[in-house]
Amino acid sequence: MKLTRRQLAAAVVSATAMAQTRQTPANPADELQAARDRIKANGETLAQQKIPMATEPAFQFKA
Repeated sequence: MKLTRRQLAAAVVSATAMAQTRQTPANPADELQAARDRIKANGETLAQQKIPMATEPAFQFKA
């Protein structure tokens, strides 16, 4: 079976979108807690990433 790059990309994107689909809670308090949990999980994931000290930020401080 041969796949083109576009077919492969479409398959990966659709599979990723299906995996990330979440059910939204009906209660606003549950929605708020779910958002906080997502932010905490994203922060933990970012904290695990190794960044070399030589990496420059995408912004500049100007006085």
